[in-house]
This record gives sequence, C-alpha cells and structure tokens, in this order.
Amino acid sequence: MYLTVQGLVLRVTAYNDTDALLTLLTGDHGKITVKARGLKRKNSPLIAPCQLLSYGTFTLFEYRGMYTINEASAIEMFQPLRKDLSKLALGTYFAQVAEVISQEDAPNPELLTLLLNSLYALSKMNLPENQIKAAFELRSTCIAGYMPDLYGCHRCGMENPDRFDISQGLLECSACRDPYSDGIRMPVTPGMLDAMRYICSCELKWLLSFHLGTETLENLAYLTESYLATQLERSFSTLDFYKSLQNTL
Repeated sequence: MYLTVQGLVLRVTAYNDTDALLTLLTGDHGKITVKARGLKRKNSPLIAPCQLLSYGTFTLFEYRGMYTINEASAIEMFQPLRKDLSKLALGTYFAQVAEVISQEDAPNPELLTLLLNSLYALSKMNLPENQIKAAFELRSTCIAGYMPDLYGCHRCGMENPDRFDISQGLLECSACRDPYSDGIRMPVTPGMLDAMRYICSCELKWLLSFHLGTETLENLAYLTESYLATQLERSFSTLDFYKSLQNTL
C-alpha cells in the first residue's frame, strides 16, 4: 500500500549503518515514523528532503505496519536558517515541541502550519527571535489543549491584572493572591497581556503581527517557555542548547 504525504522532518534517528528513522509531522495523518533506506549513503537521493527541518512530499510504502520512503522531494529547505546556528537551534526546539504535542494518526494541520510559519519567519523575516519564540510557544500550548484564561483576574475580574499563574493558566492581581497557594505567579505588563491575548486568538497567518520593546519581548518569551514547560511537565534539551548559545553571544 502506497501513501503520499506532505510533511516536515521533526527528527532523524540512526537505524543502522545505512538507514535512518524519520519522524514526520503531516497535516492529514499527524505524526508518522518512517524508514529512510540508504539515507547515510553519499549518493542517496533522499539526503536533501530527509534533513531535519525539511518540508517535502514523501511517497511511503507500508509493510507490516511500518512505512518506508519510496520517493521524496523537498518543497522547502529553509536554507537561511541553516546558516545561522542560533536560528537553527531555535527551529530544532520548535520541532521537538511539535513532536511532543503531536500524535500518531491524529490530523493536526494547525500545528503543522504554525511550525512551518515559524520556521519561515526565522529564515526570511527580520523579526526578533524572542518574538517568534514566544508566539510559537504560547500558540502551541493552546493547540496542545492548555488555552490560558486571559479575560481578567480570576478572583476580582479586573481586566488587566499584574500576575499570571503558570500552573493554572490564570490571571491574578497581586492583591488577590491566596497566601496559602503555592502556585508560581509571574509578572505581566499590559503590553505582555495584550500580546498574549492576541497570540491565543488571532488567525495563524497574522500571528507575528504585534510589536513589543526588546525588554518586554524578553520577559514574554521567558513567561511563555515557563508556561509551556509547566503544562507539558517536561524540559527540552534543544531549548537548553539554544539558551547556551545566547549566553555566548
């Protein structure tokens, strides 16, 4: 049985001396694990389309529940991304997040679009990395089923409170905090809150159409990465590597 899909390579794992296993994110079939025979050979026609963060068309052959790539062609390689180690590391982090929140045989076109748009922005748009990072993290958290309640303080209803509970995904005024609660609250400014509301509700094609100052963007990116990690209950090695690069710049 043959299946043709368009997907993005989230991960490449060694299988043996010549073959590899690829994790693809597709819109119609969700996450798929496929075998790439001969990928490690120098003359393999699969080298370009099967690179990490490559988006392409894959014709797959299914045998005994396992897919093997029969043919593949690249649609977008995001070449500028590959020339900048910081942006490449950030894109790899996005891919790891997408792999964690996607599921086998569960269509997720919104996640694929978010990932492709974010990689495109890293490659070809002159935007701050923190802006792309924050938007991807918060929107992917929403896609994973952890939409925060950003309407106002969950206790008094104030529209623009100054704290965000990253465990509960709720806004709260500092004066409304329960002294016996051990949840972690992070400060939010009105600008950060406006951006968060926008990121959660806008059309994906306009996701990055907001503007914040450098310091506010940095604080927003720290909040969104904390919220994502808290809700998924895990850390990301790719994020650690990305942050280590920032510390050396």
